Amino acid sequence: MIVLDLFAGPGGWSHALAVLGVRDIGLEWDEWACKTRAAQGQLTIRTDVAMYPVWPFLGKTTGLIASPPCQAWSMAGKRLGLLDQPLVHQAVADLATGRDTREQLLADCRDERSLLAAEPMRYLHALNQHGQPEWVAMEEVPDVLPLWRQYAAILRTWGFSVWTGILNAADYGVPQTRRRAILLASRTRTAEPPPPTHAKAAEPESLFGPGRAQWVSMAEALGWGATDRPVPTVCAGGGPGGGPEPFPSGSRKTLTDARDRGTWKPQSAIVLQSRREGAGWSARHGARENQPADVSAPTFAGEAHRWSWSLRSNNQANATVRRSDEPAGTLFFGHRANECVWVAEPAPSGASGERPSPESIRITAQEAGLLQTFPADYRWAGNKGQQFSQIGNAVPPRLAAHLLAPHLGKTLHPHDFTLAA
Repeated sequence: MIVLDLFAGPGGWSHALAVLGVRDIGLEWDEWACKTRAAQGQLTIRTDVAMYPVWPFLGKTTGLIASPPCQAWSMAGKRLGLLDQPLVHQAVADLATGRDTREQLLADCRDERSLLAAEPMRYLHALNQHGQPEWVAMEEVPDVLPLWRQYAAILRTWGFSVWTGILNAADYGVPQTRRRAILLASRTRTAEPPPPTHAKAAEPESLFGPGRAQWVSMAEALGWGATDRPVPTVCAGGGPGGGPEPFPSGSRKTLTDARDRGTWKPQSAIVLQSRREGAGWSARHGARENQPADVSAPTFAGEAHRWSWSLRSNNQANATVRRSDEPAGTLFFGHRANECVWVAEPAPSGASGERPSPESIRITAQEAGLLQTFPADYRWAGNKGQQFSQIGNAVPPRLAAHLLAPHLGKTLHPHDFTLAA
């Protein structure tokens, strides 16, 4: 029997299934996502989901998973999918009756990716003729919830129990307040969301049920510890789309090596200022007023109490900024406006209380993967931009495991996912 994973991406659902002792077959078009999956040993058919036939899976599919591309619907993009909603609803309605009107409807779509959200119904309709699948799990950005409700109404007429709603990944131990529209359906059990394991504030066990742990912070997920404030573990070489480093090449490696040796101490504002205002900085931006010409690079032991690290989710005006002792906001990537950066916030200094400008360091793929609950040794294929695009579009494996475990008759244990690197 097959667990079929449509739009499988780099393996968010697949890694969750592997943790639960099950394998899937993923259908995926993106070259680099396929290479990432191959590096993890995940079964993959590189294909266009919209073009691939359903007949190879008929009579063999126990579960169907689908996370259609969200760029057309996401707040990170142009959201043309919202304008295409009537066309997508029409496609779902037609496919549910065996009528394939995709070609005609696609011609009227403002974003050609919009109609991909209707593709799972083509598979579901064909599989249903064989009394399959036994269960369904689908995930998308919150704006897709009305579409999931349409799917739910159709699936109920086919004998499924269905639940749809919005879940927050942080409530399931993901160090990220990522909200997603979820559809869960089953022919054999009552479909319902998994009970949350975490809450914004810890909740003790009571007569009414088990307690919930506090949301997992970024610092905990990255293994930073409860009291130290290490520099983000980044290396020289530019951000997701290339470009200059905010620090001179190699300086981050020096900081990272010092941290690994246990000798790193957070830096004062003057450290960052002096590093930026070397010859390269002055050539690009000019000398800063009242800046001494002979500032030497300070040691690592300067003014530890003056620093805190936060993560800024993107470069846009409404970007979410969270302290490292909190979960991240929703991570999304794909173009330079969506670069995710660590921001070092120095405390006010001097009698005037003036706060120097914060410094920023781009997040690494490994750090972003950990915040999505992929393991630290997950092997991401492609350049930085391709890696970040995969990570941002992926389902957090820890959330996926909570969604899938009941369908598979499995119990998910807290130690099944290692958070820290």
